[in-house]
Parts: sequence; structure tokens; C-alpha cells
Amino acid sequence: MLEKHIEEKVGDYAKAKGFLTYKFTSPGRRAVPDRIYVSPTGKIVFIEFKQKGKVLTPAQEREHFRLKDHNVNVFMVDSIEKGMAVVDSFA
Repeated sequence: MLEKHIEEKVGDYAKAKGFLTYKFTSPGRRAVPDRIYVSPTGKIVFIEFKQKGKVLTPAQEREHFRLKDHNVNVFMVDSIEKGMAVVDSFA
């Protein structure tokens, strides 16, 4: 399944659960996660979507490390089921 389809289905699921969903871009900083989800309780989650079997680039790995080092919730999601589980864990 294509990355964009996973991203779309998980986004629809998150919206149905009351999350706000944002496409994330950061001028001047490459390799940031694709999306920011904000739960109805205010929890913030960053998600990098990938096609099944694909991995983070070295730059994305560094960015995930930076975020995790600041206690940010950041995940790599490569399936609809995994994305739904992430959403459910922060609902």
C-alpha cells in the first residue's frame, strides 16, 4: 500500500476519534515527521508515514532522536493498523 493511502486512512481514523491533524513542514529543517496529531485531551503526536518495509532515512532517524530526546511522542507508521494503534494509545 502506498504511503499516502496509509496516511489518509490513519488521518481519517484520527479525525473520527476527535484528533486535530496537521501536515507538518518546517522551513529550514529537513526530515521532520509528516504529520502532527493533537488528541482531544491535548496530547501531541508526530508521525512519519512510510510504505510497508521502508525505513527512516538517516536524517529522519536523527530528527526522531532529537524529538524523543525532548520527550516528544514520535512514531514511524508503515501500516493502517499500526497507525490506528498509535492513535488509540493517545485517545
